[in-house]
Amino acid sequence: METSLILQNVLTPPVLFFFLGTFAVVVKSDLEIPAPLPKLFSLYLLLAIGFKGGLELERSGFEGQVIPTVLAAIFMSLLIPLICFAILRLKFDVFNSAAIAAAYGSISAVTFITAESFLENQNIPFDGFMVAALAIMESPAIIVGLLLVKLAAPKKRPNSKRMRLGSILHEAMLNGSAYLLLGSLLIGFLTAAHNPSGVEKMQPFTGKLFYGAECFFLLDMGIVAAQRLPSLKRAGPFLIGFAVFMPIFNAFIGVMIAKLLVLGPGNALLFVVLCASASYLAVPAAMRMTVPEAKSSYYISTTLGLTFPFNIVLGIPIYMSLVRTIIPLNG
Repeated sequence: METSLILQNVLTPPVLFFFLGTFAVVVKSDLEIPAPLPKLFSLYLLLAIGFKGGLELERSGFEGQVIPTVLAAIFMSLLIPLICFAILRLKFDVFNSAAIAAAYGSISAVTFITAESFLENQNIPFDGFMVAALAIMESPAIIVGLLLVKLAAPKKRPNSKRMRLGSILHEAMLNGSAYLLLGSLLIGFLTAAHNPSGVEKMQPFTGKLFYGAECFFLLDMGIVAAQRLPSLKRAGPFLIGFAVFMPIFNAFIGVMIAKLLVLGPGNALLFVVLCASASYLAVPAAMRMTVPEAKSSYYISTTLGLTFPFNIVLGIPIYMSLVRTIIPLNG
């Protein structure tokens, strides 16, 4: 693996701000981000990346690699939770296995955004239609996780509401982040097609402000991730190992599929990052409401306290090296 890639990734403002937040917890600084702001920046990042993705999707159309890539993304968001569930059942009950599997089958938009920044710093081109894959990968994993509980759990679940298929689909498809991403993607597409002046007016908001907002959000993520680290002790060595090695395993599958799709290195990395990332926002929110038997400390501490920092610091450069090794003709 190219050590220089790790160094170049670490020495970028977003990752450095993440470390700044982490170190604030270590030295017990009183630095904190007021509660409404992280949510606001999260919504802003989703809106901006969705809108820009819609612009690029309108320019590229639905020909070439767009449809196969989106279909492959859906396939991976269905496959990964099943693999994770089978592994986790070696150690955990149905409820915890399904909740954790759903989190690892879903995606982290901020990890995707960090990967885009990495590619821009490396001057490696990528296509905006990859945002469509990002937007579509969140919901299927939630559906699989909830269906696994419905099918594999005991029929009598004390203190739990009966899950209906309609409520499962509603929770998966209309959670806030998925709704905003898909909606912004559609608005960007329609604006590019029918109102070019609107694109120009949005550019300062979705363009120049984006990098600074990403840094601010990762500063908060560093604080939250460091605060979650003590919870990892309760997770145990099996789950800690899972939180590191499962993303690498998923990344390897993603690279092989990217090779079959003949994706360029930039698009291949983004596809691999989607396969290797894990949700710490949408899925935990869904699981807390629908699978209360699962311990939130398991699926939140591992995804946010370990997998997320691993991916943005070491994972992205590792996956880029993997892409260059396995897809040399596109590198």
